[in-house]
Amino acid sequence: MGYRLKTIKRDEHLAFVRARPSISHMQVPAWGDVKPDWRAESLGWFDERSRIIGAGLVLYRPVPKIKRYLAYLPEGPAIDWFAPDLARWFHPLLAHLKSRGAFSVKMGPPVVARRWKADAVKAAIADPEIRRLRDVTPSMEERRAYAITDRLHRMGWRQSDDGADDGFSAGQPRHVFQVPLAGRTLDEIQSGFNQQWRRNIKKAEKAGVKVERGGYEDLPVFYELYRETAERDQFLPRPLTYFQGMWTALIKEDPDRMRLYLAHHEGEVLSAATMLTVGDHSWYSYGASTGRRREVQPNNAIQWRMMCDAHERGARVYDLRGITDTLDESNHLLGLLRFKAGTGGEAVEYLGEWDYPLNKLLHKALDLYMARR
Repeated sequence: MGYRLKTIKRDEHLAFVRARPSISHMQVPAWGDVKPDWRAESLGWFDERSRIIGAGLVLYRPVPKIKRYLAYLPEGPAIDWFAPDLARWFHPLLAHLKSRGAFSVKMGPPVVARRWKADAVKAAIADPEIRRLRDVTPSMEERRAYAITDRLHRMGWRQSDDGADDGFSAGQPRHVFQVPLAGRTLDEIQSGFNQQWRRNIKKAEKAGVKVERGGYEDLPVFYELYRETAERDQFLPRPLTYFQGMWTALIKEDPDRMRLYLAHHEGEVLSAATMLTVGDHSWYSYGASTGRRREVQPNNAIQWRMMCDAHERGARVYDLRGITDTLDESNHLLGLLRFKAGTGGEAVEYLGEWDYPLNKLLHKALDLYMARR
């Protein structure tokens, strides 16, 4: 018998979020406002005493002409993933989503399966015989995560083709890089950096790089650097209105949910980045920089300032987000992995994203469309 599930109000959902140490920033009510092309719904699971015991933000993406939806729970839902009977949670969820016109469901369990310390990552990068992070012996392995995988398979869920080659395909990254902050002083955190990172932070200080917090009015400055970064790194940039909408929605929900940082040098902004925080978890969200005056190391300076601020406000972890799984020197994203590994943190593997076809024909058609795109 499943738990009772129903639509909940925004304030109920936010109260649930605030009662937890942290959940993903993509599972707060305001994230639905950040995605105007999707219709959002907050769902709550209730026990026999009518207490809310789980919550999830569902985003519905309409399919043209047929009035059916892809239902997506990015990095969610927030439930007891280690419960022995996950069906109690998912039977009511799937029935509800089907009643809403969903033909397929995608979710991302916020469950860590493996971790690799920075030293293990660096050694693997240096070893020409090792091609993927998944082939490296982990520093920590969560055996219970594999039991969850088995339960999901038995219920009919299937693991998405999540682009493990680069970790930056459609959907959310399976592999991320995190710097633990809890129980460590700033000196201890910086002492964990590699020599290049420490040297670059000192270079930025000596050169006079100043990192300051910005506001809504500074988003166009950030955006100009972001467009330059997109052109340099060959990705399709989001419009300025996306970041303005994100700021408005998240700050309305919590005045410290989103921060903007700008690295100045001799009157010019050389680097900019956004940081998101929910509870005791802070994420580096978007970064942008110019190719000019890189020798003053504005990117290291801005990351260190964000880590310091996250530490000051009590975050247990600073999350640098997606990394590549491939360790091949020819992969253009390997340099980003090296940069993040220089923080002395750890590579983290989640369970990845999972799909459930409520209508197998339409789900297969969606798969074919995504493959061709």
